[in-house]
Amino acid sequence: MTATTAENSTAATGGGHPQRWLILGVICLAQLTVLLDNTVLNVAIPSLTRELDASTSDIQWMINAYSLVQSGLLLTAGSSADRYGRKKMLAAGLVLFGAGSLVAGLAQSTGQLIAARAGMGVGGALLMTTTLAVVVQIFDDKERVRAIGLWATVNSLGFAAGPLIGGVMLDHFWWGAIFLVNIPVAVIGLIAVIALVPESKNPLGDRPDLVGALLSTVGMTGVVYAIISGPQHGWTSAHVGISALVGLVVLGAFVVWELRIPYPMLDMHFFRNQQFTGAVAGAILVAFGMGGSLFLLTQHLQFVLGYGALEAGLRTAPMALTVVALNLTGVGARILPKLGTPATIATGMSCLAAGLAAIALLGGDSYGGMLLGLVVMGAGISIAMPAMANAIMSAIPPEKAGVGAGVNGTLAEFGNGLGVAVLGAVLNSRFAALVSVSAASLPAALAAAKSGAERERIADAFSSGLETSQLVGAVAVLVGGLLAAALLRRAERADSAVRAAA
Repeated sequence: MTATTAENSTAATGGGHPQRWLILGVICLAQLTVLLDNTVLNVAIPSLTRELDASTSDIQWMINAYSLVQSGLLLTAGSSADRYGRKKMLAAGLVLFGAGSLVAGLAQSTGQLIAARAGMGVGGALLMTTTLAVVVQIFDDKERVRAIGLWATVNSLGFAAGPLIGGVMLDHFWWGAIFLVNIPVAVIGLIAVIALVPESKNPLGDRPDLVGALLSTVGMTGVVYAIISGPQHGWTSAHVGISALVGLVVLGAFVVWELRIPYPMLDMHFFRNQQFTGAVAGAILVAFGMGGSLFLLTQHLQFVLGYGALEAGLRTAPMALTVVALNLTGVGARILPKLGTPATIATGMSCLAAGLAAIALLGGDSYGGMLLGLVVMGAGISIAMPAMANAIMSAIPPEKAGVGAGVNGTLAEFGNGLGVAVLGAVLNSRFAALVSVSAASLPAALAAAKSGAERERIADAFSSGLETSQLVGAVAVLVGGLLAAALLRRAERADSAVRAAA
């Protein structure tokens, strides 16, 4: 029996760790900090464009550097935690995340901030893969479902509440404070982890797939870079074509490598299971819709409707509150047995798409339509996410549950970065098609305008670009959600046929 199995058995029979709820609070706080940094930077966009002279492309890289590095390393970080000890990796993640936050808060240029965000992504990968493993270790069978439910609620809250937390910080401090506030949390978390969290590891676990981690990170970076630079250099330019080609070739090499090695970071055989594939597609698109829409939404609130950073953050809160309220009351868990997994996911994804469309069509000139869209989006996320997590984990053997969770986390992170890149690229393309300006951002374009009429024309073009990109996101989420539901329905029918034949 491995160390992991032994300790889990002890937890299951002994009522769990005596300080399990305190430990859960500590690791949820660390998890929340990591997840907030996926979206907290959105409300700082005006400050960064003004104080660091950051272009739209720079801003997108500041956001994507964190999520891309994190997504590329999630599976490797999980494998390392199994091999070398989850407590050690959790502590190392807190140290790296805190150090990266210090460098980011004191950055003097866009390049320094992008590099610091990438470093924070390494620490974030270690934290995200070890927190759930610790939850499973310290709770017994009776309390584990409730504990994982609270952990999942923190996940949803982290993505949605970032703009609100960032707005509060920016209303009182300069933009670097949104990173420096992570440092005391990391220090408190590190002390608590060392004092409270029990060590566990599986010495027989597979060794980390470092080549796979490198290939996946380089491949995704190449593809996303092509998407980001498309509007600036032209979609048919050699600059964009070479970047996209390199990214796709490297991702192809990643697939070949994973199929040939005995210890793959990502077991490609999982994707033969239509239930797994459908649920993963849904998870990517929920992250795509959330990440891309928040990137656009905070710019809409500040640049178009004229709200300050705190006001913009407060006005994104209804989505976070809806997600938390419905997750804590278990609405999605009650809907799932009644509708079934495919219909539940289709319902949730349709709500998410409808919310995006409502923001685009009704929130252009006022906050009322945007409020409706945010609440509907939150409801969709609350319905779809539990069903997708259940589908992913039930589609693979129990002994591969950690790998399944790693795949889900990796592709969700990728979806978040891809949402920012794709919807940001659509915005830039539409804006450039409507007005001919040399400036790299809306504030710079408005500052360069020679008359009030020209400034109004530029602002209208930006609003039109936002509406187009939000509608593109709504269509992508809706079509992807229906496709995921169809795949899950086919998988269920196939399983029923097999059982009937048996």
